[in-house]
Amino acid sequence: MQNAPKTYVFQTMPIKKAVLRQALPAVAGQMIMLIYSLADTYFVGLLNDPRQTAAVTVSYPAVLMLTAISNLVGVGGAAALARALGRGRPDEAREISSVSIVSAAVLAAVFSAAFALLMRPVLTLCGATAETLAPACGYAASVIAAGGAFAVLSAALSNLVRAEGHAGAASFGLSLGGALNILLDPFFILPRFLGLGAAGAGAATAVSNAASFLFFVIWLRVRRGETLVAPKGFSFAALRRRMGEILKTGFPSAVQYALTVVAVAAQARFVSNYETAAVAGLGIVKKLDQLPLYFSIGVSTGLLPLLAFNHASGDTERLERGFRFGTALSLGFSAVCLVVYEIFAPQLAGLFIGDEATVAYAASFLRRMVTAMPLMSVCYPLVIRFQATGRNRAALVCSVLRKGVLDVPLLFVMDALVPLYGLMWVQPIVDGISLLAALAFLRGERRRPRAE
Repeated sequence: MQNAPKTYVFQTMPIKKAVLRQALPAVAGQMIMLIYSLADTYFVGLLNDPRQTAAVTVSYPAVLMLTAISNLVGVGGAAALARALGRGRPDEAREISSVSIVSAAVLAAVFSAAFALLMRPVLTLCGATAETLAPACGYAASVIAAGGAFAVLSAALSNLVRAEGHAGAASFGLSLGGALNILLDPFFILPRFLGLGAAGAGAATAVSNAASFLFFVIWLRVRRGETLVAPKGFSFAALRRRMGEILKTGFPSAVQYALTVVAVAAQARFVSNYETAAVAGLGIVKKLDQLPLYFSIGVSTGLLPLLAFNHASGDTERLERGFRFGTALSLGFSAVCLVVYEIFAPQLAGLFIGDEATVAYAASFLRRMVTAMPLMSVCYPLVIRFQATGRNRAALVCSVLRKGVLDVPLLFVMDALVPLYGLMWVQPIVDGISLLAALAFLRGERRRPRAE
């Protein structure tokens, strides 16, 4: 009985409506997350101090590691949970959720503690200079060292709740934290209030992530008779039974984000060899190009349990139709962003900072980097499809190609060919190669639909 609503959405509801039912709340949650990410940069930018904006920029790769951890057990657990529901095995789904939650808590605590000990050398590797190291440490200390566990657990719980069919609750939990962060940012950052600058942005983010985690704790407590998501089913026997499937499925997403850390840090490191205004401009672009990226992540996140359920139940036609419709949504939105960004790049950059040099760098960078977005908007759903259907090798290869392996060598080549500005063409080149590989894997999958 308790699985009937999930079965209806995943198995019976008209496919376009089912995709929208799953994807729109996920997109809304991602947009709120993006807005609060933009709010950090916007309010720090109001200080008109490129050092503060650059500090947030160089901290970003380390913050991405929190996403890598949450994806390892959150995305992996969500796909495994949805497949268990598709096979009609709720007890298995309950075990998967408990193992995912406990593993997320342990991994987050270990990472946050390690980061607290190694913060200064890590941020220096990410591109922090003598000018930006102190504010970068202030930002990262709150977001990662103090609040990392809240960020990982809220993201993992969101994935698990969505995989069970409660897409609205999953997105609301993340959106709540994002909305709170937007409200807190000016009070923590601006001189007329607490005046903490970049460190204040980090404190606001940590408090907001804690609020998001608290929402999920309360929601699971209230719905404990209706949900399979809970840590109480955890045991070491369950860990041995379920951790392999969770890690195999979540590993490609975790690797992609971990390698994104390498790629983003390397790019920031290369740019830091030029002016501080260029680093600040890169930080603004990294926020703006997240709009189409977060939209695609939202659509893909919503697709994941739908595709996994129908793969497990054997409904290949429904899986295909859902995937095509979701990918079309992702590609269409990114194409609109491409046009708008190319036309209005200076105006968009000028929203974040009044420094003319920073705006000039950001506009020039944006027009180059945004050309990667349509490629990414197809590649990301493809990787999620491979994870949902258990094609972990294909997902891993595409993830590795897209981030890390090709980026660093290309940074050396492009910076030598076109100093500074050539660095911005690396992502479009890498996304193009990754998409070609993903399409090749898709072609092989359709010839052997159930093979790995």
